[in-house]
Amino acid sequence: MYNDIGEFVSMRLKHIKGSEMIVKESPVVINNPRDYKGNFKSIFGNNNKIYLEVGMGKGNFIIEHARRNKNINYIGFEKYPSVILGAIKIIEEENLKNLRIICEDATCIDEIFYKEISKLYLNFSDPWPKKRHAKRRLTSPNFLKKYDSIFKSIKVIEQKTDNDDLFSYSLESFKEAKYKVLKKNINYFDSIRTEYESKFIAKGKNINYVKVFKF
Repeated sequence: MYNDIGEFVSMRLKHIKGSEMIVKESPVVINNPRDYKGNFKSIFGNNNKIYLEVGMGKGNFIIEHARRNKNINYIGFEKYPSVILGAIKIIEEENLKNLRIICEDATCIDEIFYKEISKLYLNFSDPWPKKRHAKRRLTSPNFLKKYDSIFKSIKVIEQKTDNDDLFSYSLESFKEAKYKVLKKNINYFDSIRTEYESKFIAKGKNINYVKVFKF
């Protein structure tokens, strides 16, 4: 979790009583995702591209994308049930048929998807600043290797972060993994923002962005 100046701080997330049951019973949450490995198109009932956001938080970013792009299917990946309750409510109320949620830890991503994701979003991920925790970063070689098996064809990753050190680390990781930079900006403006992003911009903090790909 981030503090008011955009730095990651370790603190216990507030648990909302009954959140696990709400998540389990919601029709917009895929509670048995491994059963669909390699066949997530059956969830949506079409062959449209699937874009995945790992660490969707409260869902501002992916919900707005789903609203604007009905011809693309979206899946939000988030570890904490309490965080996604608001997103569940919005998706259900607006009947966003092209957006579903998975409540799992990102470490199991390659157990859930196989050759079906067209784009991966990594927005304001935990930077895990201590060197001994580097393997936990979502752009570490460990995770980039996991992502290799989830992409349908061309591998496309878009990353946004306010953390300059994580951004530098990510660029090097992408390079080592043979990704090519398609677009890079250290003062990025996006019309579709996460909840953190809006706060950072309001405080004058720069947003780092990169879009990479490999065949």
